[in-house]
Amino acid sequence: MTSVAATSAKQRSMLGMVIRVTSGNFLEMFDFFLYGFYAKYIAATFFPASSDFASLMQALVVFGAGFLMRPLGAIILGAYVDRIGRRKGLIVTLSIMALGTVLIAFVPSYQSMVTLTGSATFGILAPLLVLLGRLLQGFSAGVELGGVSVYLAEMATPGNKGFYVAWQSASQQLATVAAALIGFMLNQYLSQTEIGQWGWRIPFFIGCLIIPAIFMIRRSLEETDEFLARKVHPTTAQIFSTLVANWNVVLGGMMMVMMTTVSFYLITAYTPTFGERELKLDASSVLIVTICIGLSNFVWLPVWGAISDRIGRKPILIAFTILTILTAYPAMQWLVASPSFGRMLVVELWLSFLYGSYNGAMVVALTEVVPAHVRASGFSLAYSLATTLGGFSLAICTWLIQVTGDKAAPGLWMSAAAVCGLLATLYLFHKKQVESRLARA
Repeated sequence: MTSVAATSAKQRSMLGMVIRVTSGNFLEMFDFFLYGFYAKYIAATFFPASSDFASLMQALVVFGAGFLMRPLGAIILGAYVDRIGRRKGLIVTLSIMALGTVLIAFVPSYQSMVTLTGSATFGILAPLLVLLGRLLQGFSAGVELGGVSVYLAEMATPGNKGFYVAWQSASQQLATVAAALIGFMLNQYLSQTEIGQWGWRIPFFIGCLIIPAIFMIRRSLEETDEFLARKVHPTTAQIFSTLVANWNVVLGGMMMVMMTTVSFYLITAYTPTFGERELKLDASSVLIVTICIGLSNFVWLPVWGAISDRIGRKPILIAFTILTILTAYPAMQWLVASPSFGRMLVVELWLSFLYGSYNGAMVVALTEVVPAHVRASGFSLAYSLATTLGGFSLAICTWLIQVTGDKAAPGLWMSAAAVCGLLATLYLFHKKQVESRLARA
């Protein structure tokens, strides 16, 4: 009985640890999704232009601009996490993220700025402040995902690293579901005009309200035993030099993550815009699809993370990149040939299966190929570089459709990212195998 009670207590402790460490990750993704979900309203509020396309593109470029700050955040904040500790670093990233969230939630519209100041010149302050909020969010996000993944990897029980690390991504799916549910409720009780004028801000206000609770939760985190066991922690200069020396690992990691980031933003943040603008489906139907995607991702990520603990990371990564290359574009062609709620749900759930299965094995694999003493900074830099490209997926897909006239073009972008993931997987695992042979010799 004592053994059973001890096991139960340890399981509760691990569950509490997972919830505490991923809470900030939830908030970050919640805010990112909101921007993607309400892109057309944000465009009309802050980026007036001569056409809806030009206005939307400006808003999506600002969304992508936040990702340009991620590599900088990964290097600066990642080095801080590797030098000072996982716990303190995750509290710092949450603080910066919170500031960006509050800024976006409360910035007056372009027209309000013009009215308040009596000058059109000052109207530009509105989009500039939104841009600043996105840059702050991107800077903190540069190490948030890496810091959370490394923390989970170092706290995981033996033989279950893939399962525990997968909850980093799984927490993002809960954020998707929460954001989409709020959006669905808004569509039930507010008109499209009301949502466009002020209703789209409500989810951002909710994000601001939960910030204090997440601060309290994250302050209770403990430092990882693996970090505390290291007698020597590298200086910032040593971390930077190690990253430069391992540039091929960072580049390979970036290519591996490309499959994840492109797929993720394509099937989550881009879905509402794509469904309404390109497929002409109603907002409520599109948000229901988005909720289903989040729930699907939430299931597949830990399942395939656990499977990778049993059969290895490499077979899963190879199998699902090849499946994506072969099926992403045909699936999108089938959808746009006769758009409907049913077809969109089927296609998006298939793409969700591909993403969740690949990413369940990929994140933990990346924590294993990066040198341990620069794990947070190396992982974060590789992830951030990939997310910089992947984060522009909303703008890239909108542009591809515009210039090609092919509404299925986002499938080509996802397939291209899968090619990167396949090549990187083959290279990094071959490199790891060679290094293991040399070490044994």
